[in-house]
Amino acid sequence: MAKPRKDVKFQHRGSNPSTKARRPSMSVSEHSETAHSEPSSPTRNGHAAAKIDEAPEPPAQTEYEKKMQNFYTRTVWTFAMLGGFFWALFAGHIYIIILITALQIISFKEVIAIHSVPSKARNLRFTKSLNWYFLGTTMYFLYGESVIYYFKHILLVDRILLPLATHHRFISFMLYIIGFIFFVSSLQKGHYKFQFSQFAWTHMALFLIVGQAHFIINNVFEGFIWFFMPVALVVTNDIFAYLCGITFGRTPLIKISPKKTWEGFLGAWFFTVLLGILMTHLMARSKYFICPVNDLGANLFTGLECTVNPVFTPKTYVVPFIPPGLPAISNTYVFKPLYLHILVLATFASLIAPFGGFFASGLKRTFKIKDFGDSIPGHGGVTDRMDCQFIMGTITFFYYSSFIAVNHASVGSVLEAAITGLTPEEQVEVVRILGRSLVEKDMLPTQILQYLTAPAKR
Repeated sequence: MAKPRKDVKFQHRGSNPSTKARRPSMSVSEHSETAHSEPSSPTRNGHAAAKIDEAPEPPAQTEYEKKMQNFYTRTVWTFAMLGGFFWALFAGHIYIIILITALQIISFKEVIAIHSVPSKARNLRFTKSLNWYFLGTTMYFLYGESVIYYFKHILLVDRILLPLATHHRFISFMLYIIGFIFFVSSLQKGHYKFQFSQFAWTHMALFLIVGQAHFIINNVFEGFIWFFMPVALVVTNDIFAYLCGITFGRTPLIKISPKKTWEGFLGAWFFTVLLGILMTHLMARSKYFICPVNDLGANLFTGLECTVNPVFTPKTYVVPFIPPGLPAISNTYVFKPLYLHILVLATFASLIAPFGGFFASGLKRTFKIKDFGDSIPGHGGVTDRMDCQFIMGTITFFYYSSFIAVNHASVGSVLEAAITGLTPEEQVEVVRILGRSLVEKDMLPTQILQYLTAPAKR
């Protein structure tokens, strides 16, 4: 005898004929549960499914709601990025270098992706692999150049690292040649145009992204102020270009970016110079920000020690001529030369760096995309945020090298000349002479001369 099922209701024929029997209402979850528990339930014949399909869809967001949601997302991620940036800045140089490396890799990936044709790439082996191989080779060459330049005194006295340091450029070039030969070997008939365009596009991305990121890393090695100020100047210029543009912007600046105005352009320059000098005044008080890197383990609390660059020392300036008719004012002023350099860099950030953004805008219009990616919610891709930073970092590096850097003999440069230019016997003679000189200055004990003058054991 079959066991009667529970909770099964039947319509009573004896009910009021003039009233239609109502189907018991059931929620979607009840339908689902009934479908699993009762094989003969109505969900098996599609009636309940039809009722679910007829359920009203949630109302679409209005344009205002979309803008507010995007504003909240953008604001949250802005503060998150600022927090991460300042944490890395205070934690030490190595963390900023890791951050720059991560940003350049993501940016390279975004730029490569907009030119890629997935349907063709799937038919060609090693297309993506070659892109990443060339990226790795370029980073090995550029990072190696920086490390060797700034840490010669460590690399050139290590038996294992010495061959890598002295032959670094040859090793890097041979790695590139291997990739080049592999690319030529992978050419396939019918795909030549796509493969060569990918090859050219990859090298353009390497030049514009990895090459310029290399200069930004060199700025970090020269002192945090030469890294932070270009970044801060570009951000300040962007903010005040927007504020001045929406407040009194009238005259269009450039066709490729219709929202840019001359009023916003010039107003941003004024405020960028003003705030740039203020931020420089605050940062120049700490050696942690103005000293070149001599300890990658240093942070804000341990600090750095160095002989400061002359641009951080106040200097007297005399105005040679004061036009007649002006009130009696002094023609002598004392201030740090650094402020004049920041004035120039702020002008670069306002008048030249925006063209990096214009270039990126033209690139996006060419490929009919709004953003380079969606790596940063509410902001688009990393490249959308770094387009001006790359060119500004490059300008700062060459300006610093030409007008600010002090070229003097360093321990690394002396060691490089001695190790690569002298024979072992000549190197021993240099050590003996230095030893005698230091003993005479009472910087080494006299016993050291016995070891230096003793014949070497073969």
